[in-house]
Amino acid sequence: MRRIRIGIDTGGTFTDVVAFDEATGALTTTKTPSTPDDPGRGFLAGVDKVLQMVGAGGADVAAVSHGTTVATNALLEDDIEHMGLITTEGYRYVLEIARQSVPEGYGNSYFWIKPDRIVPVDRVREVGGRLDFRGHEVRPLDEDGAAEVARWFRDQGIDTIGVCLLHSYADDSHERRLLEIIRREHPTATVSLSSEVLREYREYERTVTTLVDASVKPRVGRYIRGIAERLAAFTSTGADGAPTDGAGPAAVNVPFYIMKSNGGVISADEVVHQPITTVLSGPAAGALGAALVAGEAGYERILTCDGGGTSTDVSVVLGGEPTLTTEGTIGRFPSKIPMIDIVTVGAGGGSIAWINPEGNLKVGPRSAGADPGPLCYAKGGTEPTVTDAHVFLGRIPPHLLGGEIDLDAAAATAGIERLAGALGLAPADAARGILEISAWNQANAIRQVTVKRGLDVREFAMAAFGGSGPLLICRLIDILGLSAVVVPLDPGNLSALGLLTVDVKNDYVQTHVVTDGRLDRDEVAAVYRTLESRAADALDREGFAASDHRFVRTADLRYDGQAFEVRVPAPAGPIDVDFQRAVVDAFHDEHERLYGYCYRDAGGAGAAGGGGHAHAVEWVNLRVSGIGPIERPQLRRLEVGDGDPSRARTGTRAVTFGGDPVDTPIYARERLLAGDRVEGPAIIEEFGSTVPLHPGFTARVDDLANLVVTAATVLEPAGAVSTGADLTGAR
Repeated sequence: MRRIRIGIDTGGTFTDVVAFDEATGALTTTKTPSTPDDPGRGFLAGVDKVLQMVGAGGADVAAVSHGTTVATNALLEDDIEHMGLITTEGYRYVLEIARQSVPEGYGNSYFWIKPDRIVPVDRVREVGGRLDFRGHEVRPLDEDGAAEVARWFRDQGIDTIGVCLLHSYADDSHERRLLEIIRREHPTATVSLSSEVLREYREYERTVTTLVDASVKPRVGRYIRGIAERLAAFTSTGADGAPTDGAGPAAVNVPFYIMKSNGGVISADEVVHQPITTVLSGPAAGALGAALVAGEAGYERILTCDGGGTSTDVSVVLGGEPTLTTEGTIGRFPSKIPMIDIVTVGAGGGSIAWINPEGNLKVGPRSAGADPGPLCYAKGGTEPTVTDAHVFLGRIPPHLLGGEIDLDAAAATAGIERLAGALGLAPADAARGILEISAWNQANAIRQVTVKRGLDVREFAMAAFGGSGPLLICRLIDILGLSAVVVPLDPGNLSALGLLTVDVKNDYVQTHVVTDGRLDRDEVAAVYRTLESRAADALDREGFAASDHRFVRTADLRYDGQAFEVRVPAPAGPIDVDFQRAVVDAFHDEHERLYGYCYRDAGGAGAAGGGGHAHAVEWVNLRVSGIGPIERPQLRRLEVGDGDPSRARTGTRAVTFGGDPVDTPIYARERLLAGDRVEGPAIIEEFGSTVPLHPGFTARVDDLANLVVTAATVLEPAGAVSTGADLTGAR
């Protein structure tokens, strides 16, 4: 029996599919149109299609891994459940008070109004009882009051409830007893406990994170259960619901994993209990796929640029690993769960070009999505998009997916001409203006994960992938001063490939605030044992043998008096003086790297004055990641060619880069071999994406089949976009 693992990433326009044959190491990629009205249809169509391509049946499938945007879209669109909050007596206004931070600073936000709270105060109820910060009971839980609150939510028809009691990160007994009471009085309620979602201090962030989890729990649960049921029912019906009569795949009754925001996966059975962990499910898979490809190609520091139909996601990879954060936000909601540090901007192929009331051209963040899609899709779209601009300029072919989907170039032309008339521009200038604005939107997102994090963007190469990711790379090289851009093979399917590279991973945290000079190493050891035990239980449920369990420790530290922490690795092995010194030294190093200074000599493990010095180190949170490793696909090496790319040339097409259209050679990427060099102007096409190579740029094929795109001369990074941006130069 064959063992085939399938990765499926559902995007706004297409559902990307990769199948990995564990016996042969073969990778097979394909795409199907997404079905926004029912994403499960596109999901199953992708399974059906790729199995038929490899001549396999459902019995051959070893696992299915899925990247989903269900939770992300619900939060971005503010489409959250009608829900309530139960908190400790005296803390009803924790959401109203929130934090004092104002977007973009006070000077630029004079008229800023605090957004609506995720739960309005009239749906917040208090319960008596109190713990102190060490988890010691000050007053017992008011069980009669708790029952009354549960009945109030039941009578109001509020079936989704978040529970966040003061200091429950230190002891969860009050929250667990409250859950028992809610289940007795309001058995149909969906409940999230802060002690299960985020066992970490800071009441506002913990409360919002818990409520975000509660808000998406019903929707994610319905979606995942629906997909799982359809996979199980695939025995007798195909992806379209019609009987297969033996022609379609057999039953797909296999392990089903969901991508998490932290760079791991979790089983479908477990994810319904912690849905907040999936809020960056799709983008995280892309960052991991890019990290794999870039690492194999020898790049340790790389930016990732994942361009889709609706948005572009960017992140940073250092030392082969995407950077993580616990200070992320999803839409307007802060989230303290560990997630890959990704910035998303509404700059995808479907982003709509429009004119604001002042008469200026804007692009995005509104998107035509998959339905109706860009004008060239001929599915009812009425406004020109980034994709239509590419079609008008000849930079993408008049079809998608190797000819499976024909594009209506006439419809794209008519839309660009209407927009150009309203702007008083030539149509070609309007189309190029659309692409210029889109490129600057992407560049500004990249600056958020580099310049704003203290990183020099010029020290990085960039991996561009996704269906639209490679389309603007030549402009990004110029704007940002990048040394090179790596375009992996099948870039439109890299996120789906990333799903096949991901270990099962669960994160656990416990707040433990103490200055380094007063650290009790036995207490730290006890906390780590507890966290590792919880991680081991989860890996057991996921089916991993104890011998395969891996545990990674980290710790959050800060200088006494600081408001936020720095996370650093914590060594495995005994919790002794050497362990303590290693963690503190790592903190000093990381603080200096991030902020340019540290107080290394102000006190540390065993140092005199370490407990009371003004710059003493303070331990805040202890963390453990439990990892169940999986077998990763090995990237195939490409045959070395004779250096003559003409074997891949398929014809020419009139393409506009700078001024007038020029006859531009077209290359089929699958015919290129290692060592080939393609000089711009040129268009390199493949099944799921296209690389427009501008004049003055070169694409070199490496032995992993990556296109490495460089400029003849790297320009200094541009400082800021302006209405006078050059739209006439060939580059």
